[in-house]
Formats: sequence, structure tokens, C-alpha cells
Amino acid sequence: MTMTTDQTEADRALKAKHRAMWALGDYPAVARDIVGDLGPVLVQASGVGPGERVLDVAAGSGNASIPAAAAGASVIASDLTPELFETGRKAAAKAGVEVDWQQADAEALPYPDASFDTVLSCLGVMFAPHHQAGADELVRVLRPGGTLGLLSWTPDGFIGQMFATMKPYAPAPPPGAQPPPLWGSEDHVRALLGDRVTEVSASRASLVVDEFATPAAFRDYFKANYGPTIAVYRAIADDKEKVAALDRELEALGRRFDRGTSGSSVLDWEYLLLTCERT
Repeated sequence: MTMTTDQTEADRALKAKHRAMWALGDYPAVARDIVGDLGPVLVQASGVGPGERVLDVAAGSGNASIPAAAAGASVIASDLTPELFETGRKAAAKAGVEVDWQQADAEALPYPDASFDTVLSCLGVMFAPHHQAGADELVRVLRPGGTLGLLSWTPDGFIGQMFATMKPYAPAPPPGAQPPPLWGSEDHVRALLGDRVTEVSASRASLVVDEFATPAAFRDYFKANYGPTIAVYRAIADDKEKVAALDRELEALGRRFDRGTSGSSVLDWEYLLLTCERT
């Protein structure tokens, strides 16, 4: 697709905004303390093994990259936000594995066609704003017969509903940007990938989150640590009524999903796990 100068500048500005958003707070803490188990789930489902060339797209601090390297693969962890890499490097060193950390845009990957045996993205590419562009890049860099593995929050699950709750308080997205949780819809992902893949396997499961004592504790943790939530609160910081309203709505969301007993909050965060092969 040919882009005009104005479109190119707008895209650069959008990517700079996304990079800054994910550098807010402490996403590596979220990745480590809350969603850390999901990387190994994706690596195992994708059949990563010794000697494979693996690309982890929108890798963050390496939730999938590090277990892929531990499985014996040669791994590149790519992400738009290199501020996340230092935590990943420390975690990789602690695990005794080597990972090559490279800054890269999921919608314009700097790698040759068909250059990886496996391409992974764990809660990553779903946040690239232009879904088709992201999907096209995932397929392009994967060799024929190679495996694509994706793990994404579903629209109806807890995190999908958290984004829906925050949407009325957030600035309007730029033209062409799509909601991240759509990657958790099997039909949406199949449409993005089309006939370029085969052997599609898709299933829904839930991450059990019991780190928070109360729904309010979940809200406050995300306000302090999760870049997208921090960004929304910053956008409404001058309007105390909106801040209070979003506080109430996020706590209510936590209560709606909470199945814990007295003194303990237990939340099920649903995700879609999809693997396939490039034709």
C-alpha cells in the first residue's frame, strides 16, 4: 500500500504514541506477576523445539521468547518499545538462555520473507492498530510449512471488557485503528490470515488471576502499572468526575467477574489460543 506523506507522518506519530504508552508504568511486572504463565502455554502449543528459528512479535519483556529459547530455539524478541528489553535481558540471563532483542514495528517487520520456522505473539500483535498489516507481516516472515502461534485476549473476556469499559473515557482512535480484543475472535483472525495458512487450531481458555484481594485492588494495580490504563486516566486527569466514574466502572467490572470467596478475589481472564501453518 502506497502511503502519502501525511499518512506516513500520522503513522509515525501513532507508533511513537504506542511506544510511549507501553513504556508507562511497569508492564514487565504485569507480564511477570500476572500473565507470566501464558508464554509457556503458547510455546508448547506451537511445538517450538531445538534448532528452530523463532520470531516473537511484540515480545515485550519476553514472556514467550524466554521459554522458546529454553526449548532450544534461536529466538529474536522484537518489540516497538525497547524500554521493555532490559527486564527481559535480566530474566533471560537468570533463566540461562540467550535471546536477541530487537526493536521492530509489528506492522513493518525488518526481516526477509520466509525467514523463520515459527512466529509467535503472546498478547502482543493484537495491540498493533492496523490488524491486516500486522497479520500480513506475521505470514510474510514465516517460511512455508512453518508454525504461527497467537495468544490474544477475547472481546467478551475480562480484559476485552476492561478495554470496552475504558473506551468511552479514551481519546478517539485514529482512522483505521481497530480494537485489540478483535484478535481474540477466531473468525476475525481467520479472515485476516485467509488462505495463506492451513491446519488452523483454535481454542479458548482462561488464565486464573488470584493476585488481587479485591476488585478495587485490581483497578489500582492496573492504574499504576498497565500502560493502556494509565494512558486513559491521564487523558481524563483534569476531570475529577470522569476519573471517579471510571474508578467505579472498573471496580464494578472486577466484581462482575469475581468468583472468589470472602477475602479473596478470583478472576478468569479468557484468551484465544490459535496455531496454524503457512501454506
